[in-house]
Amino acid sequence: MTAGTPPQPGSQQPGSQQAGPQQAGTEVFEYAVIRVVPRVERGEAINVGVIVYSQQFRYLCARVELDTGRLLALDPRADLDAVRGGLRAFSKACTEGPLARRPLGERFRWLTAPRSTVVQPGPVHSGLTADPAAELTHLFDTLVQP
Repeated sequence: MTAGTPPQPGSQQPGSQQAGPQQAGTEVFEYAVIRVVPRVERGEAINVGVIVYSQQFRYLCARVELDTGRLLALDPRADLDAVRGGLRAFSKACTEGPLARRPLGERFRWLTAPRSTVVQPGPVHSGLTADPAAELTHLFDTLVQP
């Protein structure tokens, strides 16, 4: 599940426009890993997604994929429907609902605020990129895929 997929050239999609600098270069981006913590009291987690934000590129996008086998290995009684619902809500918040009217940076800060729920963002990290969509793919493949 990918929320806020970057638009194709010439198209626009609210909340996930990649219309930044015209020249090649590197710009600051921020990201956080999205985790599922099935039993918050134990603190065990699996990485299930990544959210990437770039102010300069006007880009906010989350990519989420739940590996149910890994989740059930941590907690065989995990409520898969509730977890999937939480992940859908997290992804949709990038582009839909009441947050969609807020500036991208504000949405990113809200989505990455610490919380004590089953779906949690990890700490925010930053880097430099010329292509935030490529960073999202790279980070997802590196930090989420087994």
